[in-house]
Amino acid sequence: MKRIFLAGIIMLSSVIAIAQNDTTNVGSKDDTVHVGNFIIIRNGKERNTYNDSLSPRRDDYTIINLPHRRIYNTNHSNKTFSTNYLIFDLGFANYNDKTDYAAPQAATFAQTGIDKHDLKLITGKSSNVNIWLFMQKLNVADHVLNLKYGLGLNMYNYRYSSNISFRETSPYVVMDTINFSKNKLYVGYATVPFMININPTPNHRHGFNLSAGVSASYRLGSHTKQISDERGKDKNHNDFDLRPWMFSYVAELGLGPVRVYGSYSINTLFEDAKQYPYTIGLRFSNW
Repeated sequence: MKRIFLAGIIMLSSVIAIAQNDTTNVGSKDDTVHVGNFIIIRNGKERNTYNDSLSPRRDDYTIINLPHRRIYNTNHSNKTFSTNYLIFDLGFANYNDKTDYAAPQAATFAQTGIDKHDLKLITGKSSNVNIWLFMQKLNVADHVLNLKYGLGLNMYNYRYSSNISFRETSPYVVMDTINFSKNKLYVGYATVPFMININPTPNHRHGFNLSAGVSASYRLGSHTKQISDERGKDKNHNDFDLRPWMFSYVAELGLGPVRVYGSYSINTLFEDAKQYPYTIGLRFSNW
């Protein structure tokens, strides 16, 4: 097998040498050919230079085997911009409630007698779904340091465990007189994130990488949805003292094919209550 491989290399080098002699210097006796990890040097033997009827011999050539060089498929990493469309997030939503419901100013937001327990969420049923129209990555330094940004729709569903209801005027939260089988507040935002991405292994599609930054969200709509035996299904569209803007810290961690995202709001969900939303979940993305 080695002899066949050697003969093939020598034949290939002979063809290349002949082609070179035809187009460059015909009188040249010493040729060098680089094939893969081999350098083949023709020793200038007269028997092969001027007599093509003789088959090549091993001592007519010097073959140097270079150390193996690993070649990566870097077509994707050579791009300055890389774009990923229609990314989907699925996670849990909650908030850190720092409101002092006993304080007089809290009466603007919630009816007297309502406390943190009444505004507690059902964790397993409070969800966050994000649909990113696109995410783009801009190479800053050797594809290890990148700027990542995008545009998407963020949707929050807050499921309440108590029988509270939201109203259009102050106090915005009151205790209702009936039992709800489903009681939620939906809020949707258009969101633009800006993150610094660190990718120590840019030549590996599913290596470790980390992104962190901030996002700005503008509220597009909000409504409550309640289901009860007495009222059936009831939807109410209104602002409910919700802030029009939400600014958040955002992060993403990639470990192989799995990507985990999270966010924590810098400002409060409502104008008159100190509730800071946060999320955690899985991101379905190519990078």
